Amino acid sequence: MVRKGALKLKAQIFCGDQPAIGPGKADLLEAIDREGSIAAAGRAMGMSYRRTWMLVDTMNRSWKDKLVETTKGGGPSKGARLTDCGRTVLDAYRALEQQLAEAAEGRLRTLTALLLDTPREASEPARAASTPAATN
Repeated sequence: MVRKGALKLKAQIFCGDQPAIGPGKADLLEAIDREGSIAAAGRAMGMSYRRTWMLVDTMNRSWKDKLVETTKGGGPSKGARLTDCGRTVLDAYRALEQQLAEAAEGRLRTLTALLLDTPREASEPARAASTPAATN
């Protein structure tokens, strides 16, 4: 996820109705690359083991080739790694995020020049509408 001043861009690429990659999944791929393990990557990101595996499974089922490859067994060869496709998808996604941020830059300057530092105090009708009695 790219944050540029007051702008937050969140690009997601979908496979059917499932997000195949977005900022969180890209972060997970980077953590797997760094940690060499799906479980360790999940721990490093504060995610449960189950959630981490579900995200990897979704990614692996969404692309023509798997993004993450696992190796079972003991020794130095066990763990997980990004496949060539995984590295290509991650690099292309991060480049897309950067291009979106650069494309937004000119309009962002226009908008932030018109933006207040903080919102004004709510008007009386808006305050009344936000009370629990008014929403029932």
